[in-house]
Amino acid sequence: MRVLIGGGSGFVGRELTRLLRNKGHEVTVISRQPGPGKITWGELESHGLPPCEGAVNLAGENLMNPLRWWNESYKKDLFSSRIDTTKTLAQAIAASSTPPHSWVLVSGVACYKPSQTAEYTEDSEWTPFDLLSKLVKEWEASALLPEDVAKTTKQVIIRPGAVLGRDGGAMKQMLLPFWLGLGGTLGSGRQPFPWIHVSDLAGIIAHALEPPSDTPCPLPQVFNGVAPALNTNHEFTKELGRLLRRPTIFPVPGFVMNTLMGSERAVVLTQGQKVIPKKTQEAGYEYKYPDLTSALTEIVGS
Repeated sequence: MRVLIGGGSGFVGRELTRLLRNKGHEVTVISRQPGPGKITWGELESHGLPPCEGAVNLAGENLMNPLRWWNESYKKDLFSSRIDTTKTLAQAIAASSTPPHSWVLVSGVACYKPSQTAEYTEDSEWTPFDLLSKLVKEWEASALLPEDVAKTTKQVIIRPGAVLGRDGGAMKQMLLPFWLGLGGTLGSGRQPFPWIHVSDLAGIIAHALEPPSDTPCPLPQVFNGVAPALNTNHEFTKELGRLLRRPTIFPVPGFVMNTLMGSERAVVLTQGQKVIPKKTQEAGYEYKYPDLTSALTEIVGS
């Protein structure tokens, strides 16, 4: 199978590329920079979709980029980097004489309203309530294929939580304070912390790329890309501290997070949602890292 990956050189993209190539698939990355095994977004727009059986979009400016101040220009980039690339790919698929059999968009769980009690499955109704949920709404809408194309191309949306792994994602910025003995809960620590190991997110995407067994549904299938374990930020913090043999006694108050990151962005860490991967498990995906201990042990190598 040939797979086209937008944003394939990022943290999740590298893991997905590795997994697909190990399974014997051919991968072409859509990137801003040309190179072997790559095409650029400009080439995609001017020459159309290269022959492929699957397409995935992972492109987008990093929400937690520590080098960028939370301001209007950054917010604009967050929206345009996701929505423009998704539209470009969806339009190329729609215009192709041989569209792929599977089209996967990876968005996020920010669509679900933070709550310590509500539990969200893929069937949960939601309406935008803040900046990031508006982003998810527009992003997912920009992926929709015309009805005639959706009859042959399966559309899938995967909504991951915090993606944990060794060489990027949420862990990259968390590990230093923990090693220094300065790790602690964020805000109250009671907030749910939906997470997934990067290997499992790549596995769920690969699973979603498989050819449909029957005529695709005209609406996208949605899968929550989270581990089945329901953890709080406090549980995550304590387990990481235990594996690193470091104290976790320095909680970071919510107002500090809001000041450092901007309140619209800090909400991802200071508030959370109980997200259940109901459809993901029903589709037969088997997790390599279903619980925090196995995931964090693989990452920090204890």
